[in-house]
Amino acid sequence: MRTVNKGFTLIELMVVVAIIGILASIALPAYSRYVARAKVAEAISQLSDIRNRMERNYQDKRRYSCDDVVMPTSPTVQYFTYACSTPNGDQTFLITATGIASQGMSGYEFTINQDNVRRTTAFPDASVPADCWITKHGGGC
Repeated sequence: MRTVNKGFTLIELMVVVAIIGILASIALPAYSRYVARAKVAEAISQLSDIRNRMERNYQDKRRYSCDDVVMPTSPTVQYFTYACSTPNGDQTFLITATGIASQGMSGYEFTINQDNVRRTTAFPDASVPADCWITKHGGGC
């Protein structure tokens, strides 16, 4: 009688490991971009909300004031820090969202002003500045 070996050969295992490695090298960068895109949604949402609060404040006082509008902080927000400035007096404002490096958002920065001009001033893998909020790698707004 012949004995039948059961199991896998070393070459078969190496082929399987190579295939898994190739699939992982494709999937991990795509997943990382997906996660970053989800984190960018926080900045877009918060910038829009802060702008609305600035406009409501302007309706009441006829001037923009960063002191009258509270910037969101942790734990409300996780991935960006927010700053407000009035560069040309109290009739203009600029709100900036800057990515937090420890949260994997280093190199991301978005702004909005009193005219609702949305700009991306820093974004990995995209040409900046752009006159929109880039939400996808490759420069898609």
